[in-house]
Amino acid sequence: MSNNIYKLIQGNEACVEGALAAGMRFYAGYPITPSTEIAEISAQKLPIIDGKFIQMEDEIASIAAIIGGSLAGLKSMTATSGPGFSLMQENIGYAAIAEIPCVIVNVQRGGPSTGMPTSPAQGDVMQAKWGTHGDHPAVALTPNSVQETYEYTIKAFNIAEKYRTPVIMLMDETVGHMREKLQFKNSSEIEVIDRKKPTCSPEEYMAYKPDEDMIPKMASFGEGYRYHVTGLTHGEDGFPTNNNEISGKLIQRIVDKIEKNIDDMSYYDEYKMEDAEIAIVAYGGVSRSAKSAVDEIRKNGIKIGLFRPITIWPFLEKQIKSVSEKVDEIYVAEMNLGQYSLEVERVACKSCTVNKINKVNGELITPQEIIDAVTGGRE
Repeated sequence: MSNNIYKLIQGNEACVEGALAAGMRFYAGYPITPSTEIAEISAQKLPIIDGKFIQMEDEIASIAAIIGGSLAGLKSMTATSGPGFSLMQENIGYAAIAEIPCVIVNVQRGGPSTGMPTSPAQGDVMQAKWGTHGDHPAVALTPNSVQETYEYTIKAFNIAEKYRTPVIMLMDETVGHMREKLQFKNSSEIEVIDRKKPTCSPEEYMAYKPDEDMIPKMASFGEGYRYHVTGLTHGEDGFPTNNNEISGKLIQRIVDKIEKNIDDMSYYDEYKMEDAEIAIVAYGGVSRSAKSAVDEIRKNGIKIGLFRPITIWPFLEKQIKSVSEKVDEIYVAEMNLGQYSLEVERVACKSCTVNKINKVNGELITPQEIIDAVTGGRE
């Protein structure tokens, strides 16, 4: 495919294109607004390339199916929105402790409960981190455009495969349903990472014996390597254990393999931050409004910039701390009542003032609302 091939495409469709480019060959899901197009397009395209699509009876079954598909050796994905994401939480924890790579797309809508199915929101930020119980690794990426949706879906699969962990694509309805120009990448330009496979004999294989990088090699079911998979704490052989030392080391390792490699998955963007005295922190669809607001506010001689986290989890503590030490104020703009701002406050409040711009009525925060919040009393 030429670098010059472009297509007018929807964010949800770009998600599927990115997944296919990353090697997705199994999709299981249940249709739910505003993510349904991801299932529809996967159903159309996977059979053409000898992939597998199955519509499950609900979201619990959907994530259970992709866990099974991944264990069988296929890169696997599901997509949902708020209510379905809630139903998936127990099995997200299962994938985390059993170290099963998979990608879960959550195209966020208004909540709680069934809320506002066709309206944008960003209310699942904390759920993406703490929705399932216990201490566990959490990786969530948030694109703000159709192009980024394509590119970061590829990265989501690469992180999942490299670190044997579930990865969440935390989109919002604005990005999922917008249409923009997408430039497809040539396959030679796309980095595709596959899980490490064992080279030892089946008799020697220990499914949860980590290498020096803290990540065990992963055999696929059906390749002759027999091993046990469980949601219970387990030893290197995969079998359950109540041994305190073994259990503690397991939980610490699955968290450390993400937290100690945060620089490998820290994605963010800065706009006009070089001389900024005020910073807006915004992500996903809201960051587009924030960028326009920055341009307008600067016309009034106010030095303001935008810090946009693309990696929502793990939290970009080092980068936010650096921003807080350079500016006098931070405004966190998000379509919830203040979720990401809690983490920003935790890191930044010792160095600067942290303010919130929030909206939960099912509408995108506009540039003018950000302008009014920042410039009120300044002009």
